Amino acid sequence: MGTPSKGRIVWNHSTHLPGLIPILERLTYFEGITTITPAVLGNTKSNIPVLKIKVSVPIRGGFKLIARKGKTFQEVFILTSLGQEELEAAIGQALR
Repeated sequence: MGTPSKGRIVWNHSTHLPGLIPILERLTYFEGITTITPAVLGNTKSNIPVLKIKVSVPIRGGFKLIARKGKTFQEVFILTSLGQEELEAAIGQALR
């Protein structure tokens, strides 16, 4: 953590899942994470009281994540050189 080249967050949406942005900000400090793009917001039927972020599928140059809290989810795209396990470890640290 704490590299000279910090990643960036792309601000293309005006609304975000409550509590998500501070976690994404922390992720930008992990070496190997270059760009984080919060994307589509949506609703689900099940209720998750605590913010959870999981790696969904690989994309070219990184991964798609699903962030969930309450009955809302948000897709997040991360461009990174990290593998899935390394990214999951980074997310775990950022959630603390």
